[in-house]
Amino acid sequence: MLEIDLSSYSEPIKLILEKLNNWAETGITMLPNFLVALLVMAAFILLAKLAKNLTGKVMTKTTGNIALQNLLTRVVYFGVIVLGLFVALGILELDKTVTSLLAGVGVIGLALGFAFQDIASNFISGVILAVRSPVNVGDIIEVADHMGTVMDTNLRVTTIKTFQGQEVFIPNSTILQDAIVNYTTYGKRRIDIAVGVSYGENLRRVKEVVLDTIKNMDNVIDHENTIFTYSGFGGSSIDFEIKFWIEYPDHPSYLAMRSEAIMSIKEAFDKADIMIPYPIRTLDFGIKGGEKLSEMKLHLMQNGLAESQAN
Repeated sequence: MLEIDLSSYSEPIKLILEKLNNWAETGITMLPNFLVALLVMAAFILLAKLAKNLTGKVMTKTTGNIALQNLLTRVVYFGVIVLGLFVALGILELDKTVTSLLAGVGVIGLALGFAFQDIASNFISGVILAVRSPVNVGDIIEVADHMGTVMDTNLRVTTIKTFQGQEVFIPNSTILQDAIVNYTTYGKRRIDIAVGVSYGENLRRVKEVVLDTIKNMDNVIDHENTIFTYSGFGGSSIDFEIKFWIEYPDHPSYLAMRSEAIMSIKEAFDKADIMIPYPIRTLDFGIKGGEKLSEMKLHLMQNGLAESQAN
């Protein structure tokens, strides 16, 4: 107990000194509790790390969803930390502080929710995406006019690396609300190629040559689902489409297979003497406002004759 003679001081000074004296006595009395609270917090931090590692190992064995693994491990980690904080405050006999803190967190959370609606929306979307898992790390997706490989997913954004080498951060709310094309889900992709042949070709023979060419290509799968259809009469050719399936491990292999198919079809046409025509353009000078070729020739002759006479 600290004894201080306050008789020589004025009333305001006495009040201040009494308060300081009381705080000092409380601090000395609570010093053991403070040390215990520090030890408790240190123990809970270690416990949180152990719980995080254990949760990560369990989630790795039960699910391959990396986003869900990250979500649960973080929830467990911070949950243990918060629990340790409340236990430490209880040891310091700050029960009222704990109650006030909880009430304050609620009010602050409500205020922040209105102030940062977009961030809150992305956070909630991240939780939903982690549970539903429409995309995973390593998937090739197309969303919001961006196409690339998913590199990372967290509670705020999904990171993809485009095939041009750029890193794009897409808000989770966009991933959840917009249409997503996931090219990795089925492990295969269809290639569509449009070609045109001359009007003088035997169309049944053209179909046979093209189907045989595609059938003999490597890495083509589901041959029974290959589709050949004539699509219409073009300006200088009869147009058709060939559609076939390939394995889809990545986008470069898709581009390589499409390129290989175009070269193979051209080589097969050359061997079979099948012509892919150049565009044909007809120039008609006899339309309204124009001039017929015969009249143009006459005018040119008259102009030439007039020039020769003048000379």
